[in-house]
Amino acid sequence: MSSFIRSPLVLVLALWAAGLGAAAQFAKIVVIFPELQAHYGETGAASGYLVSLLSVVGMTLGLIAGVLATQIGVRRLLLAGLVLGALISGFQATLPGFEWMLASRFLEGLSHLAIVVSAPTLIAQLTVQRHQGMALTLWGTYFGVAFATVALTAPPILRTLGLAGLPALHAVYMAAFAVLLTALLPAPDGRDAPPWPSLAEIARRHVVVYSSPFIAAPALGWLFYTLTFVSMLAILPSMVEPTMRPFVAAAMPVASIISSMTAGNMLLRRLSAVAVIITGFSVAIALLMVFMLAGPDPWLFIALFAALGLVQGASFAAVPELNASTADRALGNGGIAQTGNIGNALGTPAMLAIASTGLAAGLPLFLIGCYACAIAVHLAMARSCRRVALGQIRPD
Repeated sequence: MSSFIRSPLVLVLALWAAGLGAAAQFAKIVVIFPELQAHYGETGAASGYLVSLLSVVGMTLGLIAGVLATQIGVRRLLLAGLVLGALISGFQATLPGFEWMLASRFLEGLSHLAIVVSAPTLIAQLTVQRHQGMALTLWGTYFGVAFATVALTAPPILRTLGLAGLPALHAVYMAAFAVLLTALLPAPDGRDAPPWPSLAEIARRHVVVYSSPFIAAPALGWLFYTLTFVSMLAILPSMVEPTMRPFVAAAMPVASIISSMTAGNMLLRRLSAVAVIITGFSVAIALLMVFMLAGPDPWLFIALFAALGLVQGASFAAVPELNASTADRALGNGGIAQTGNIGNALGTPAMLAIASTGLAAGLPLFLIGCYACAIAVHLAMARSCRRVALGQIRPD
């Protein structure tokens, strides 16, 4: 029984569940945002920072979390993120004043980063190569699954426990997984930690990461994915018949999860992760051309999200596929966290501005442009990786 509890399968599921807690750090605010606005009164546009502060932290500190994983160890970083997340949610359950709530959201961004950088790094470390694609495809569903779960459970929680209920339950959840993963994860071998980097060294590592085709490729492709994914969830349902809007809003993320876990897993057994990413973006472009010619359609939008589901899991699978060392994988996941937050922060305003012009072709053309850029970036990075492998240029 003890060997089963510490088996890679159980550890991967536990790490994925920790990721659900990290995604819920967004969902627990987004799902009850109108109620929070009502509670805090006339805060105006500043109330938006309750959501966006987590993205701001990720934009600025994403790669630093990867560096921190190298310094203190990936396991320790994960557990620190879970403990910090539990403490912050416990504080938020007291419904502090608005300024204190904003400050707690900034600190929560640090907890979120620690988890989303360390958990996929540990998943890749704990699974054998033939299972990495499936395990990281599962990891790639954490955001959609968490949002769906919180959206379904929030109404009864609000009715029974009030506004403090969600953060209180989230605190218990994070603390439980901090204890569970402390017991389950194998302690690392003793080692001398490298010296702490200076600010100049951290800046240099940013240059190294984004100039390395192996480390940068997943993150750069992910930027174009996140520029559109959340913003499409907000905008596309409004373009279909009112009676279909709730169904489309729920079905789009579910389609991406199902596609990632089924077709995505099957393709990853036969193709490289980068090839699966390019396939997903290519199918999405074909569907967007239909959108541009035929106009909006509920099933077309659901199919579009199914195509993007291939990108979702394969992007995380590309990190260990392209990088052999734990340090490089942590930096790769830190890059994904950084570019993902940049995309989430910029995508919705950009798509709303395009939609407001009233040009029917504006939105599909913008999306096609994003995905074409993603394909071009991945092809260029793949070419650079081949040149490095053939010894034509030196990696940094």
